[in-house]
Amino acid sequence: MRGADLIARALERADVKDVFALSGNQIMPIFDACIDAEIALYHVRHEAAATYMADCWAQLTGKVGVALVTAAPGFANALSPLYSAGMAESPVLLLSGDSPRAADGKGSFQEMDQVTASTPFTKHSFRSETAEGLGQDIADAIHIACSGRPGPVHLALPFDLLNTDVGDVALPSDDSYQPLRKAPSPAMLDAIAETLKVAEKPLLITGPRLNRTRAEISIDSLADAIDVPVIPMESPRGLNDPALGDFSEMFKQADLVLSLGKRLDFTTGFAQSPAIDENCRFIIADPDVSELSRARRALGARLHAAYVADPELLGQALCDLQSATDRRAWRADVSAAISARGNTPEDASTPIHPAKLGAAVQEVIDQADDPILIVDGGEFGQWAQATISAPTRVINGPGGAIGGGLCYAFAAKIARPEATVIVLMGDGTAGFHFAEFETAQRYGTNFIAVIGNDARWNAEYQIQLRDYGDQRLYGCELNPTQYNEAAIGLGCHGDHVSASADLAGAFADALASGKPACINVEIDGLPAPSGSGH
Repeated sequence: MRGADLIARALERADVKDVFALSGNQIMPIFDACIDAEIALYHVRHEAAATYMADCWAQLTGKVGVALVTAAPGFANALSPLYSAGMAESPVLLLSGDSPRAADGKGSFQEMDQVTASTPFTKHSFRSETAEGLGQDIADAIHIACSGRPGPVHLALPFDLLNTDVGDVALPSDDSYQPLRKAPSPAMLDAIAETLKVAEKPLLITGPRLNRTRAEISIDSLADAIDVPVIPMESPRGLNDPALGDFSEMFKQADLVLSLGKRLDFTTGFAQSPAIDENCRFIIADPDVSELSRARRALGARLHAAYVADPELLGQALCDLQSATDRRAWRADVSAAISARGNTPEDASTPIHPAKLGAAVQEVIDQADDPILIVDGGEFGQWAQATISAPTRVINGPGGAIGGGLCYAFAAKIARPEATVIVLMGDGTAGFHFAEFETAQRYGTNFIAVIGNDARWNAEYQIQLRDYGDQRLYGCELNPTQYNEAAIGLGCHGDHVSASADLAGAFADALASGKPACINVEIDGLPAPSGSGH
């Protein structure tokens, strides 16, 4: 058995059946080993796409997502999506080929200190030292990725170790893969319950890991059990997330905030006035001690209590509480604020209003048995979040990176083949990984990609317009490209829509095509909404 076979068997033992990869010299032994381990390799067109796919896979399955890339330039290409995965709290394992250990320092082909390069992007980055230890390295990497606050881990795999005969070395034990998750103590639960009893306007906020798509608990059941509004936060616009309507006004009124794994960062206004009342108290529960330290610095005397605890396990325990309070009026006010939206235009003007496009997409989602909504992009992405909802949703997360939407859509279809997957992205976003339409066609994954085409980088255009005026708009223009024709050239279905009356027919044709579909929609490049005020 070679080192590469040991890696494949260690992945197999972790129930890894799907790996997103782009080939290269240093990882071909692993490609070969995956054949006997019956691990499916999805061969993509850019290394960053593989990492984005692993991220989405992890979010939708709750398991570690694995990306496999070659050394140096391939590895470097794969790095930037690790930032998004970390901010989204996704357990991702990036495996990269590496130059031979025996030739370290001699100027080997694509020799590079990959561990140092990836450390800022990961929970942990390390390089295998022995061929016999490759299996345990895989187990350790998965263990770290899934423990505490989930996140990305990088493991560099020297080429000479992959080809070394390791004999009949034992595989890692099942226990060595298992994550560490700290359960709440009875005393912690009692203290939280007592504090909640006396709060009049409490809120519970969560990080991305406990959103409605990923949480193992029911968000609504948790809210009912403790009689507190529960608000998952996963957008880079934080309190101003268009999907949260006027929630920022409710946040200002809270007298107690219970945070389950939600960082007190820019997305919460750093928990300072005017984002929140200066007398509001906080209870912070987080698996990461450093986040508790951040909370102490930010809150001072307003920090009522801080606990090291797994947010999911604490949420499960809180579901067993039976609140004796009656905060129905407060919960109704918060719910109404979150639902607040501006009016959708009734006319059929052209270009199409983004809200009209959102309404058309919502109709498709409402008719689907198992819809998955992917949202990626700047200003158009915010329009999509404001106007469309689905039981399962993946967005670009607190990191705010754009470009991974097509990759997310592909991974979503691999994770749930029978799902109706719809990805919305701006025309700027679409350009990052457009070649993955070919990947989708090659593997027969049919999803609908809706491109909101306003021929500009609209988020930055709106900043220029707001901050510098309409005489200083510079460098944010794009051509009104026929992306639908490009998709057709890659073997996919394509359609161009310039009138809202044609949207329903375009979606019907896309669904009937059985192919990856690109619907290129001419939209009005408007500033994104923020609650009912827009």
